[in-house]
Amino acid sequence: MTQYFDAVVIGAGFSGIYMTYKLRKEGFSVKTFEKAAGVGGVWNVARYPGARCDSDSFYYNFMFSEDLYKKWSWSKRFAGQDEILSYLNFAADELDVKKYMQFNTEVKSAVWVEEHAVWHITTGNGEEFTATYLISGVGCLSTSSIPNFKGIENFQGESYHTGEWPNTTVDFRDKRVGVIGTGSSGVQSIPVIAESAKEVYVFQRTPQYSVPARNRSFTKEEVDQFKDEFHSARSVMLTSPSGLPIPKPTKSVVETPEEERNEILEMAWEKGGMILNNAFNDITTDEKSNELISEFLRNKIRANINKPEVAAHLLPYYYYATKRPILDTNYHDTYNQEHVMLVNLQQEPIEGITTNGIQTKEQEYPLDIIIFATGYDAMTGTLLKIDIRGREGLSLRNKWKSGKKVETYLGLGLAGFPNFFMITGPQSPSVLTNVPTAIEQHVEWISDCLKYMRDHHVKTIEPTEGAEREWSMKCQEIADNTLFTKTASWYTGSNIDGKSQDFLIYLGGLDNYRQICNEVSQQDYRGYAFEFNKIEA
Repeated sequence: MTQYFDAVVIGAGFSGIYMTYKLRKEGFSVKTFEKAAGVGGVWNVARYPGARCDSDSFYYNFMFSEDLYKKWSWSKRFAGQDEILSYLNFAADELDVKKYMQFNTEVKSAVWVEEHAVWHITTGNGEEFTATYLISGVGCLSTSSIPNFKGIENFQGESYHTGEWPNTTVDFRDKRVGVIGTGSSGVQSIPVIAESAKEVYVFQRTPQYSVPARNRSFTKEEVDQFKDEFHSARSVMLTSPSGLPIPKPTKSVVETPEEERNEILEMAWEKGGMILNNAFNDITTDEKSNELISEFLRNKIRANINKPEVAAHLLPYYYYATKRPILDTNYHDTYNQEHVMLVNLQQEPIEGITTNGIQTKEQEYPLDIIIFATGYDAMTGTLLKIDIRGREGLSLRNKWKSGKKVETYLGLGLAGFPNFFMITGPQSPSVLTNVPTAIEQHVEWISDCLKYMRDHHVKTIEPTEGAEREWSMKCQEIADNTLFTKTASWYTGSNIDGKSQDFLIYLGGLDNYRQICNEVSQQDYRGYAFEFNKIEA
């Protein structure tokens, strides 16, 4: 028997938890599906060593409820995966939403049924559901990606992807470990793995900039202060481009006198975290400004590495901050340890995986464990795993197929897909903000939209093709005036073979984006087309 709900939500991370709560609070029936065994989203599966958030903990949480905020106390400045997962379970229990969620359930397809104006949803368990509204909370980084290495199936040792880590302890003691990839998960995990492994081989394609996290435990006095400052912090978060309580920067790197600039940079370096990224207003828009910051960071790497020949391989030369900014704990220092070896894949690329390890152009590296820190099919990958079909059978895979520009309206909706909403979808601020802040804004906007539809007898809501095209062009225009589009990264999809090279993040800032979304709703959902229910006399 097919069960009906007002709304089906896909995913039970930050997005799914809050969306489920808001819908229930507003009187909608809801069913939330999660393929993992519990809440947490990416934090339920990315359990790799050293995994932690890169926003300060007291702002990497829900801020819509002062009561909820003050009931939880973070132990460290940057919380680890286990503590974040505990927090999300705490929040789901406090909000009493787990009873509306079905775990160990993957949504396989969602098809719009025109005749009844509902979504027909099928799960991997063979269950069928219908819903008036379909809401994606699948996240931007939830589909792991491993390059198609020749012979990967032949390796006789253990292998893991950082984004799909087992819920058991992986023992590195007396093991030869190879780590492929030096993005955020590689940078976080390599120092921890090196603490116990016999040998560590880091296979690096692109050297990375990183800033020290300066992670530490909080004192009780600090925890109390964070809680006392809830209102002032939230006020700044709601009006800042980053969604963090960091004021909008006003200084230009290149226009700031050298002595003052160096003082600011050194202070930001010592404080750690995302302070350096938000110290100036032209780091990602002016090449000269970016180079000054980049050289500052390269000098820090040179100073950290004992061997100049190793340091030379660790120096990045792309535009700083146009790949995901990385916070590290002793990452570059790790290369001073004798049992940690760097393999430069630009000089000796990987030719394949063997039964015993990794074969490069130069030699074979015998390994007991291979860690694939090779990232995700970001932004669109998880949505495209689901067979989503809108009006007249239009599939999302065809709408976004390789070679076609990905277009959305506000990163929230899609032309041809009625009553379908995306939380932190492509062309919203998403991963270049404090994501929980972005999620709250989306959830609240969607909830208000559904209430508007109910109150005004709106049967379907759907972006027009013109509004979708105009928004996508606006996003691209902003991006083209920055340095982001000049760097190959997962922001552009360049890490996935055959994927269209689209920059799918709105770069105008969460503050401006919030204002645009508010204007759309205040103008009776400008850019959307409505169908109304027939009201009987």
